[in-house]
Amino acid sequence: MKDRHYKGNSFAKIKSKKILEDIFGNLSMNKLLEIIRYNKSIQNRVSKDINFYKHYLQIVLEIIPKEKVYGNFINIINNDNKRYYHIYFNGNKEEIKRNYITEKDNAAKIKIGIDYEIKNLYGLFKECNCIKIINFIQFNRKVNEDMSYLFSRYSTIEEINFSKFITDNVTNMSYMFYGCSSLKKLNLSNFNTKNVTNMKGMFFGCSSLKELNINGFDTSKIKNIYGIFGSCYSFEIICSDELKEKIEKYG
Repeated sequence: MKDRHYKGNSFAKIKSKKILEDIFGNLSMNKLLEIIRYNKSIQNRVSKDINFYKHYLQIVLEIIPKEKVYGNFINIINNDNKRYYHIYFNGNKEEIKRNYITEKDNAAKIKIGIDYEIKNLYGLFKECNCIKIINFIQFNRKVNEDMSYLFSRYSTIEEINFSKFITDNVTNMSYMFYGCSSLKKLNLSNFNTKNVTNMKGMFFGCSSLKELNINGFDTSKIKNIYGIFGSCYSFEIICSDELKEKIEKYG
């Protein structure tokens, strides 16, 4: 005989409530409210204004596309990750739900906010050959370990502003700028490389490079620096005498 006290999905609701109590029972009310607010901000997109997410934003960057060149401007791995990327063209507040530009977009500027704790930046801009300039406006993440191939084969990029870039926990910078053949100048003096063990081919193929400032590089843990300047030509390098010795020996 059926119990008439449980109609519809009432019993399911009771079970759900019990599960929530088990999960959140030991959390303070403030912590619970924080979790709820964060979930709503991600899932429901209450506001179209990127400033709404500023409490959660980990990375904010501005991209200037190359004139009359179209295609991918960022590598978003899958649809699950797309919800954590907030993309806007030309300062508009309406989000763009894709990671490429076309001629019809007439995009002179792209603003991207990332609020998801992605574990690494491996290949994030790899082969995105429609970009001229990247400015990192905000960079709050310190959990990155892998920046290998970050700008690999980015043949159109001419300028990257790293003033807000954080590399405290990075261990792998191999092939980070591999094939960036249009870069003429790089200032990486603010990079913290105390934990980096791999710089293999980091600047390989930067054939237009004229000036490189890596004066702050700590190479005490470097195990692989092979080919760091392979296929690079005459340029001025600003760095420590210790690093110069390593480059001359292994680079």
